Amino acid sequence: MTVTIYHNPRCSKSRQTLELLEKNGVTPKVVRYLENPPSKTELKSIVKSLGVKSAREVMRVKEAPYTDLDLKNVTAESALIDAMVENPILIERPIVVNGDKAAIGRPPESVLDIL
Repeated sequence: MTVTIYHNPRCSKSRQTLELLEKNGVTPKVVRYLENPPSKTELKSIVKSLGVKSAREVMRVKEAPYTDLDLKNVTAESALIDAMVENPILIERPIVVNGDKAAIGRPPESVLDIL
């Protein structure tokens, strides 16, 4: 089983989720997505695996780039994905991916459903 966590070590929920995975015997591949953002293809796959209706559901809407880029008025999914690739701070954290399943670790326990 290859589990990947898109992780921001400065985020308490991300740290808690990583710790929870490890306590459950999972040693995930850790991707520090602010330093190594997912590609457009990877992010599309993550959004699909999360089962959300729109990429907007994976966006941090209180971050400055969301307002600066006027993303609340953007409806094209490809534009929302592009904005997250170019501004990874917009990607909700943490995201855990296991095969074709994914979950956002808010709360951290929500990722246990995909293991």
